[in-house]
Amino acid sequence: MKKRHITYLACATTLAGAVLGTTPASAAHQTLVVRPGESIQKAVNAARPGDTVLVMAGTYRENVTVKTPGLTLRGMGRATVLRPPKKKKSTPAKKTTTAAHKKTTSTPHMKTTSAAHKKKAPLTCRQAGNGICVIGGKNKALADVTIADLRVTGFPKTGVWSMGTDRLAVERVTADDNGQWGIADEHSTRAVFRGNTARGNGDAGLFLANNVQAEEGATNSRGTLVAGNHVEGNRIGVTVRRLRNVSVLRNHVIGNCAGVFVVGDENKPKTSAVTIGYNLVERNNKYCPKTARLPYLKGSGIVLTGTEKALVMMNAVTGHSGKSPLSGGIVLFKSFVGATSVRNRITDNRLADNSPADLVNQESTKSANFFEGNACRASKPAGLC
Repeated sequence: MKKRHITYLACATTLAGAVLGTTPASAAHQTLVVRPGESIQKAVNAARPGDTVLVMAGTYRENVTVKTPGLTLRGMGRATVLRPPKKKKSTPAKKTTTAAHKKTTSTPHMKTTSAAHKKKAPLTCRQAGNGICVIGGKNKALADVTIADLRVTGFPKTGVWSMGTDRLAVERVTADDNGQWGIADEHSTRAVFRGNTARGNGDAGLFLANNVQAEEGATNSRGTLVAGNHVEGNRIGVTVRRLRNVSVLRNHVIGNCAGVFVVGDENKPKTSAVTIGYNLVERNNKYCPKTARLPYLKGSGIVLTGTEKALVMMNAVTGHSGKSPLSGGIVLFKSFVGATSVRNRITDNRLADNSPADLVNQESTKSANFFEGNACRASKPAGLC
């Protein structure tokens, strides 16, 4: 018998349903097993809503795009590894010397109608340099997808990238040494990022935003949760940009240039209702050079810039040292487009050994930010501890 490239493990209830002449609801959900040398994408394409694609231990050199609702893509932990496809050797193009070619190229005012000169099509997941892409429709969110228990490493852009999703779960994924973001999500709602490791990525380990392509006000994430992740050695540990109703809880954020960065700007509505709580944020003293939007980063624990009504509570923030305008334990900073941080609550945090200070409030007193119950030694201005 010819060996199949995708193995189906059907539920035991399927047989019972067939005998009885009925099909139970669980019979529609199958597990498609992918082994080394086989294609994860082929299994994903064959899967139906509610199915699981189980990827066995091994190294897979491919990009994967998920567009099926209710799909679970699961590996065997860090032993299941996705890496970029091997580069194909390019062959030099042959010169064209036909008369027709000469005539075409020598006509100065000929109209161009080739596809290359028309509006460019969006890049595919592979062309953009991402590892795993979870992509919803333009006007309909892709619901209930789970990505779990695997490692995504070495991609030019992002390890796991999602857009236009609802109730996405990314759990126990290791995303390391990717060119831009480890795990990134935009234009989505009710996502859960839990128990992941994001290490050594070019920008943020975990990056959540409303829209990375347009200047828009903060959108409502409807309760997105970032919890229990280990984020180390990135430019920024966790970035929340232009979102509302997000919780960042119980994460270990260490050795980045900046730990947790909540970003707002002049657009309306502002970034708000973000909770940063119970995190261990320590020694984020890596140096990162300045960019077009930010000064150089070094020694920043938790930074709020251009935000309102954020709650920063019960965090342990220790061992930060730097001379950047954003350096310090917990820092409130007016955004570089002039948007103020107002009506934020900084309460019951434990801070130690942060320089230039444990608490730094660069906003005016009229901004009405609230500091209470924080255990610390030094603040700028004085009197916040």
